[in-house]
Amino acid sequence: MKKKILILFTLIYLIFNFTFSAFSASVPNNPKKQTEAGKYLTAYEAYEIWKKSPDKIKIIDSRTQEEYSFIGHAPMAFNVPVELWTKKWNPKKNNYLLEPNPNFVAQVKKRIKPNNTIFIMCRSGSRSAKAANLLFKAGITNIYNIVDGFEGDKIDDNESYFDGKRIKNGWKNSSAPWTYKMDPSLMYMYNP
Repeated sequence: MKKKILILFTLIYLIFNFTFSAFSASVPNNPKKQTEAGKYLTAYEAYEIWKKSPDKIKIIDSRTQEEYSFIGHAPMAFNVPVELWTKKWNPKKNNYLLEPNPNFVAQVKKRIKPNNTIFIMCRSGSRSAKAANLLFKAGITNIYNIVDGFEGDKIDDNESYFDGKRIKNGWKNSSAPWTYKMDPSLMYMYNP
């Protein structure tokens, strides 16, 4: 009986590891998308794996509340911003300033169980790498960065009408589902 149980657990382990190794994205060229955990997936891969184990895999969307609600989001993704919008303009970067969310790790820990696998995304993979590193340092080691994020990478072609547009890859541009519909159970509602 013990031998059969051992064989069963070995098969389950091999199937689970094959599922992830069959899909694992390579280390991103962009150092801003690299993580201490060293685990990466594309948006397409993340969705395909999540479909097989939605009870064991949690998807965290680390973009701001504004991005999550106005640009859209994966319908199963919890929104826990790694950075918060300050409403202050940064003329050097030509965008709004963001500040670290001091409650990020604590809020993620409220949403997950210790045995969960975490897939984390942002707009294009850089903030989610920051978020993954914060969680890794807090002891959450089974975490994968979705390297192309929700919106994907920009097209880099001066002669194209699409130059600078985020239509190259990402959750929104793959076959993965996304929505504008807001679910309060998935939204970040922390008010300091």
